[in-house]
Amino acid sequence: RNELDIFIDQTTPLIPESDETRETQPTLSFQRVLQRAVFHVQSSGRNEVTGANVLVAIFSEQESHAAYLLKKNDISRLDIVNFISHGITKASGAGEDPSSSDSFSSDSVEETGSDERLESFATNLNQVAKAGNIDPLIGRDKELERTIQVLCRRRKNNPLLVGEAGVGKTAIAEGLAWRIVEGQVPEVIQNSVIYSLDIGSLLAGTKYRGDFEKRFKSILKQLEKEEDAILFIDEI
Repeated sequence: RNELDIFIDQTTPLIPESDETRETQPTLSFQRVLQRAVFHVQSSGRNEVTGANVLVAIFSEQESHAAYLLKKNDISRLDIVNFISHGITKASGAGEDPSSSDSFSSDSVEETGSDERLESFATNLNQVAKAGNIDPLIGRDKELERTIQVLCRRRKNNPLLVGEAGVGKTAIAEGLAWRIVEGQVPEVIQNSVIYSLDIGSLLAGTKYRGDFEKRFKSILKQLEKEEDAILFIDEI
């Protein structure tokens, strides 16, 4: 904590109390963290964003001091996901009852098999676009066109978006959903529906070996029933 206090003191500018005209402005990284946390919570069917959800989202900002500090203290994204789902920490003993942890409410715990519907672990980006919550993609036309070309192939039609955190990989998937809704795509994929898979929700509550695979296979089976479904796996 001392290291964090020192970093804040050295890097955070102070606004004089007498200056009432200036307001603090959140950084883009801060906004992305909150948006990502809200997105994950909504896609998992919950109504409240906790501090743990924000910590999970911080790991996507790999160049941030917050992510560096978490990694330096040997805290991984999976550690936090496990703690959210059933209170397990690295220091927990084998015989410790996970329910003894009261840091998070029972609403954060999702039992495996209780609800394995597609909507519980994935967001329909087409519906989000229809609701007007996705803006047209700007500055990534070349990448989006290439993604569409790959999706239109008969074989080897699985595009892989590679890049550092925050460069716009998720925005490309959202931009594609917007184009589909607006009818600005080739006929081959004009009826496609894009689902964005939330890995964090998929991992939450997987207490036993094989639970994750079981959930994932269940989702794939549901997608196979839809003729034109496209699955977007973020942060793979």
